Amino acid sequence: MKIAENVYGYRTAIANIAYIAGLGETKEEWVLIDTGVPFSAPFILKNSKKLFKDKKPLAIILTHAHFDHIGALQTLVREWDVPVYIHEKEMSYLESEKKYPPPTPFKEKGMMSFLSPLYPRDGIAFHSNIKVISAEDSLYFLEGWKWLHTPGHTDGHISLFREKDGLLLAGDALITVRQESLFAVLMQKKEIHGPPAYFTPNVETSFTSIEKLLALDPHILYSGHGMPMYGNEIKEGINQLLYQHSTENLVKGN
Repeated sequence: MKIAENVYGYRTAIANIAYIAGLGETKEEWVLIDTGVPFSAPFILKNSKKLFKDKKPLAIILTHAHFDHIGALQTLVREWDVPVYIHEKEMSYLESEKKYPPPTPFKEKGMMSFLSPLYPRDGIAFHSNIKVISAEDSLYFLEGWKWLHTPGHTDGHISLFREKDGLLLAGDALITVRQESLFAVLMQKKEIHGPPAYFTPNVETSFTSIEKLLALDPHILYSGHGMPMYGNEIKEGINQLLYQHSTENLVKGN
């Protein structure tokens, strides 16, 4: 689906990927953001060919290295032989040097939460083609875009923002469906939520990241889970989420 000018979205089962087009001197280059769930490579390749014919991307950019965002990575890199960009604090997870913390299936109720102990927590021992995102110019080829370090869901999570139209590709720092609920995931009811609770070890840091994203005043929001959102519903949804979180902290005495 078209999200905004030169930006397209594609859903792989429970997780979204994004295509950023219109890059380079000829404006015919493109990059892929995240690679979806395992076994989604054939579908991503087919969709990419429909959008860009046989032109391969300049790069693959990963918002983080959870299993549902790196699922097709190895196959796509074998097919395209392009660099993979990921935040330096995320590399050890992608390369399987570390495992993500165990899930917390009872932090927030829902079937997806209940099933979370079954989800993979390790990376894919991926060692080739990796480029580190650390400095402001790390993604020099994304003209008109900036990346932001948005930790909490993971240590090295990043989001991407295009100032000219206020387009935010939030990854899992901020999502538009209640990912803990299987029913909500199936129905894709649009609601702004924090990152999936069962896989977010540092909740307070994640809300600091959400405040950072709100300060950008996004007008278009496309995240790692859920449908795109536009206009006032974004700001209203984020403010409601922050209010609810602060109220819960007051009740807990935090």
